[in-house]
Amino acid sequence: MKGKTRASRGSTASKRTRRARPPRSRPGARSRPPNSAGRLPPYEPQLALLVKEAPSGDGWLHEVKLDGFRIGCALERRGVALLSRRRNDWSAQFPSVIAAAGRLAARTALLDGELAALAPDGRTSLRAMHDGATVAYFVFDLLHLDGDDLTGRPIEERKALLRDLLGARPPAPIRYVQHVVGGGRSFFEQACRHRLEGIVSKAAGSAYRPGARNGTWQKTKCVLRQEFVIGGYERSTVGGLGALWLGTYDREGRLCFAGKAGTGFQRQAGLLLGALAALERAAPPFAQGLPTGFRLRDAIWIEPRLVCEVAFMEWTHHGHIRHASYQGLRPDKEPRDVVREVPGPAPSLPPHLR
Repeated sequence: MKGKTRASRGSTASKRTRRARPPRSRPGARSRPPNSAGRLPPYEPQLALLVKEAPSGDGWLHEVKLDGFRIGCALERRGVALLSRRRNDWSAQFPSVIAAAGRLAARTALLDGELAALAPDGRTSLRAMHDGATVAYFVFDLLHLDGDDLTGRPIEERKALLRDLLGARPPAPIRYVQHVVGGGRSFFEQACRHRLEGIVSKAAGSAYRPGARNGTWQKTKCVLRQEFVIGGYERSTVGGLGALWLGTYDREGRLCFAGKAGTGFQRQAGLLLGALAALERAAPPFAQGLPTGFRLRDAIWIEPRLVCEVAFMEWTHHGHIRHASYQGLRPDKEPRDVVREVPGPAPSLPPHLR
């Protein structure tokens, strides 16, 4: 995929472990005593706003949308940790990422990226991650470095510092996320032709907004796909997993039925059935939208604690999804945060970011 400017590549790791490599000097870096870097702030990732069309013009940096888990990597004197959006520590699950991050030349740093599995065709895949494929840590932002809070600096500067920190050949499995400048609509069309999930567009010159979802980061999707809460399931005619009953929360905090997914989970059916059976309850957790009569007879209700990602063809006028395919569990997502995603027009940006 082509654009006016481009970045480079890299990879990262997991588990809190001791780090010993001394920091290297960076152009323009201020010298500090070894203990001057304080504790890192909490990891609160900025989120992208779903829009109908990719933004046009040269005032945007565009990246491929990755299909994995959003993860922050915290490097401190006491060790390295991988942190999810829910602030859970995922270090133990990804020791190779931890080991690689421990070799970076920084006393303290907070990286933002995504853990994703690589499918045989080179695309990232949440489903492949559940199937045990090779995992890489794709890093696209640097929020804190050796005591300096970088969130207020322009994204171009943060990415330049990140690229310098990772080096020309980042330690595997860390990968630097490339970007192109301008040509958003063409870049999006190419992403869709390559059967990617979509793109993420970031306003040039913009600061990082921890915990915010606003117009300076926008995502455009090639296919309809989002998270759903699992509120029930059905067994197949042979006793296996037949379908998942899915829902999203509305503004009043009610879980609304959104349809069923009956495919995509075959390789994980045994593990899923065990997790679902442990959460069974007598009454449906859905407050509205459920079918009636005989269509409920096969449903087994569960506590709404599991979140999964689902790809589907469309929303019906009844608020249900059609031709849904399960992609994998999302332990990094809080069930109460799962709402129906509706793409809207891009919001107006302040003059200095247009």
